[in-house]
Amino acid sequence: MSSEGSIRATILFGHGSRDPLWHKPMQAVAERSRQLSPQTQIRCAYLELTEPDLPSCVKELINDGAKKITIVPMFLGVGRHAREDLPMILEQLKADHPEAHFDLQPAVGENQRVIDLLAAIALSH
Repeated sequence: MSSEGSIRATILFGHGSRDPLWHKPMQAVAERSRQLSPQTQIRCAYLELTEPDLPSCVKELINDGAKKITIVPMFLGVGRHAREDLPMILEQLKADHPEAHFDLQPAVGENQRVIDLLAAIALSH
């Protein structure tokens, strides 16, 4: 069990959309993550069009005692948002919250397990 100050958190970071159905897959990943690791605080945050944004999500987690925050970009393709926008936001978060440690993971689309799974799904006809 985590003690105060050692709470681990993971933020699933996506683009965002005005369409509420767009959020369902990411929310399903968050829910499954909570089942697999109940001791980890799991949140979703978005770049635009949806709340909460990443800075608000980080602030809430830090206020709740999180000191180590992993950010998982939920992008299949690594475009401008993952390559440029997210690193700039992360640098500001580090400046705003020097008491926290941030671990930025590669976009999920770069993970070989995701690539293998998507290939298996594509071939399962």
